[in-house]
Amino acid sequence: MNVNGTPTRTIWPAREGGAVWIIDQTRLPHEFVTQRLNDLGAVAHAIRAMLVRGAPLIGATAAYGVALGMAEDPSDEGLARACQILLATRPTAVNLRWAIEAMAESLRALPPDQRALAAWAKAGAICDEDVALNEAIGDHGLGIIKDLARAKGVEKGGEGRINILTHCNAGWLATVDWGTALAPLYKAHDAGLPIHVWVDETRPRNQGASLTAWELNSHGVPHTVIADNTGGHLMQHGLVDMVIVGTDRTTATGDVCNKIGTYLKALAAFDNAVPFYVALPGPTIDWTVNDGLREIPIEQRDAAEVTRVWGRTAAGALEWVTITPTGSPAANYAFDVTPARLISGLITERGVCAASAAGLAGLYPERAPAPVPAGSAEGKGAAATADGAL
Repeated sequence: MNVNGTPTRTIWPAREGGAVWIIDQTRLPHEFVTQRLNDLGAVAHAIRAMLVRGAPLIGATAAYGVALGMAEDPSDEGLARACQILLATRPTAVNLRWAIEAMAESLRALPPDQRALAAWAKAGAICDEDVALNEAIGDHGLGIIKDLARAKGVEKGGEGRINILTHCNAGWLATVDWGTALAPLYKAHDAGLPIHVWVDETRPRNQGASLTAWELNSHGVPHTVIADNTGGHLMQHGLVDMVIVGTDRTTATGDVCNKIGTYLKALAAFDNAVPFYVALPGPTIDWTVNDGLREIPIEQRDAAEVTRVWGRTAAGALEWVTITPTGSPAANYAFDVTPARLISGLITERGVCAASAAGLAGLYPERAPAPVPAGSAEGKGAAATADGAL
């Protein structure tokens, strides 16, 4: 995507090697600041402190973290240590584990003196793959938006618009490029479709108001920032044609773990018959988990993210401001789980499928668990609940 007319990714290697550059997302939207990460410790801090965030970007950054770790200590012990440090940074997003395991698997078979160079190449390949996956998600999601436009009678250059609501930031800032949930929106806008995006502010870190709005504004996509509690009202009055969000972890059965508040949007969409889609690349699927509500660890972050907000004052200074009474405790659950039954479809790089075990297995047959024998109790239950690909 473009920043001030310059094609930009969210992470890129330093020209001279031995370091990577990132966009410090904690400074947006008021300042565009880049940070150079020179070692494993700097990468771990960037992930933990959310200088980088979004499941795909966390994974890509971790891959470069392993590469920088190999420059420091390419031994078996060094590889294990780098993986352990990075795995501990964020517990919920599955792409982190996926990228680290992919790096470790590719490096273990190599002698230590070859690992640093190989790790650098592998991390770059993971980043390039993420860009390709997300652009493909955009292409498949574009088809859904075109269908909505036809059903609504909205055409290029005509009257009316397609109203799409999104939550948190699942744009190119959450990935290496393109984004997941926003990729179809960019494709639709670039194709000339008259889309308008309702942008949830997404408390407590305001990723919608700070990051999604900044992205859409930079790309020229019409949008309006709304308070998190506004979406249900808009749906009741027919002002939302579609909801599309991203995900930090999707179970093998189609449950989706995403930024806190996603579940409430899904409930409102279900009650008002508004299509609710989730966009995700294959690496975000956790094939080891079936019950998202019980099996996915929910990160609880610093209460200060709830009690304070960061922004520009009337005088132009950038400051943190406390918004709660001194002594009032705050809870900060970072994610919630949306059950598969509330999801209209999953938009992946391989196509669109039902949010179900059968739907995902249809797109990823090589990853899906082996089928349970039809005569068993488990098989009967699976047959009764399975949905096919859309």
